[in-house]
Amino acid sequence: MAPGILLTFIIGYFLVLILISWLTSRNSGGDNDTFFVANRNSKWYLVAFGMIGTALSGVTFISVPGKVGAPGGDQFAYFQFVLGNAVGFIIIATVLLPLYYRLKLTSIYSYIEETLGHWSYKTAAGIFLISRVIGSAFRLYLVVIVLQKFIFDSYHIPFAVTVLICLILIWSYTFKGGLKTIIITDSLQTLFLVSSVFLSIFFICQSLHLNIFEAAETIKNSSYSKIFFWNDFLSSRLHFTKQFLGGIFITIAMVGLDQDLMQKNLSCKNIGEAQKNMFSFTAVFVLINIFFLSVGALLYIYAAKNSISVAKTDYLYPTIALNYLGVLPAIVFMLGLTAATFATTDSALTALTTSFCIDFLNFDKKENTNSGQMVKLRHWVHIGFSVMLFLTIIIFNSINNEAVVSAIFKVASYTYGPLLGLYSFGLFMKNQQVNDRLVPFICLVSPAICYFLSTESKTILGGYVFDNELIIINGLITFFGLLITSRRKSVSVTTI
Repeated sequence: MAPGILLTFIIGYFLVLILISWLTSRNSGGDNDTFFVANRNSKWYLVAFGMIGTALSGVTFISVPGKVGAPGGDQFAYFQFVLGNAVGFIIIATVLLPLYYRLKLTSIYSYIEETLGHWSYKTAAGIFLISRVIGSAFRLYLVVIVLQKFIFDSYHIPFAVTVLICLILIWSYTFKGGLKTIIITDSLQTLFLVSSVFLSIFFICQSLHLNIFEAAETIKNSSYSKIFFWNDFLSSRLHFTKQFLGGIFITIAMVGLDQDLMQKNLSCKNIGEAQKNMFSFTAVFVLINIFFLSVGALLYIYAAKNSISVAKTDYLYPTIALNYLGVLPAIVFMLGLTAATFATTDSALTALTTSFCIDFLNFDKKENTNSGQMVKLRHWVHIGFSVMLFLTIIIFNSINNEAVVSAIFKVASYTYGPLLGLYSFGLFMKNQQVNDRLVPFICLVSPAICYFLSTESKTILGGYVFDNELIIINGLITFFGLLITSRRKSVSVTTI
């Protein structure tokens, strides 16, 4: 596939997004209400559809198919994690969303200030900022290495310049309209993503001379189709219990306690529409992941038939799509990858800007948040987080040595765990008052202990190997740390 064709496609793609940005923000003046919550007037079905692209990201698009044939024997084990995700989404819809709507929150971390205190609030918001910068940088890194390898290396453009170009393009269509623009652009990008998955299956099946029913039978009879892993609970990271429970709690933390995806839900008119959004999103999310895993199995079957080998599992899908299947499949692949990754990054950049403006610059406590001065300040925050993403990607590129999907969930286990503890304490221990100034230290100690457990568990826990379920331990350590240092709230008695 000629790099010039792909580059022309990418330029055209972003021109469409910039046009959408202009159309959605031209009548709003780019004020902060539009940027933060889309004036709380989003259609639930657009939010639900757009969230698919945001939740899946380039990680799902490349790493999940690649992991199907990984040396560790993953096969379809990831679907166990997806089933846990589904349960997590239902908990978010029935427990957390009603809470957020009742309090009419713009930043979900404002809840912590009300229940636990000032330092707890700043800690929760700070955890999100760090976690989302790292997670978003990983996701964007994934698409940048593909763009670099298959397009920009041909023009001798350095990796850092490629990253900079991507971030400038994202900034250009999000800086004014914010969430209002993203609701529309993410819906469009999700359409591209979903179409790309189905078309990829079609093109691979065509190359293998299989119809859809024969392909399903081939996948079923292959060495890649095992879903449930019940053996060796202690030492296997693929055991159903670890994957399923990890899926539940990582979803609650990375979605329900994450400003990014919750910000979209909070832009709906009311709680009923937000819940319709979440339930419909859950059903489509589970279904689309089945197809991603099927793509992975077909890719490995195709690779074996054509003697194709790659240095990393993350390179399998792009190598076959861009070098072996033809021009149209290559364009379809690049369309899906670009849509998946940029739908995640643009949303994250908006959420980071929103959280910092509300949680640290106190925009919600100002008299006129839509004044020219406040809008200008928001623009500078937006630029600042773009720079932070750029630097994080450059650092990650210099040290990364494992599949990106593992890196993201490994980081999430450490950084999102304390959020589970903080919110759980606020919800279930209403009669206890935390020692607010100790909370930041507790939220640092908890990930440190978890890091020790992850590296030494085989020795101290009889061979046990942690996987995604480590986030549960992280949350529990934070919870009990808060409990031990808390005191019972005093009850004032009024006498008449």
